[in-house]
Amino acid sequence: MTSKERAEKRAQANNMEPLFQLGKGGMSDALIKQVDDALTARELIKVKVLRDTSPLTPREAADRIAEATGSEVVAVIGGSMIFYRYSKKLHENKKKKK
Repeated sequence: MTSKERAEKRAQANNMEPLFQLGKGGMSDALIKQVDDALTARELIKVKVLRDTSPLTPREAADRIAEATGSEVVAVIGGSMIFYRYSKKLHENKKKKK
């Protein structure tokens, strides 16, 4: 992903609410599965890390989630992480609607 694309995705995610929170429970297989499903459905998602209770830093969590889901980390800002993964399924659905 180029820096221009990254900036565009970051701007798109600016008004998004986080879909998931990562807290004292840390990262579980269920969280990874939910993030994976959300990326398939939306392509661009935001995840919040509760920094006071999470055993992982936001950067560590972002790297682990990206590796597990095959996504790219668009940005880590404070406790918020933004992920992007191209979704064939989403684009096929858009074509069918046209």
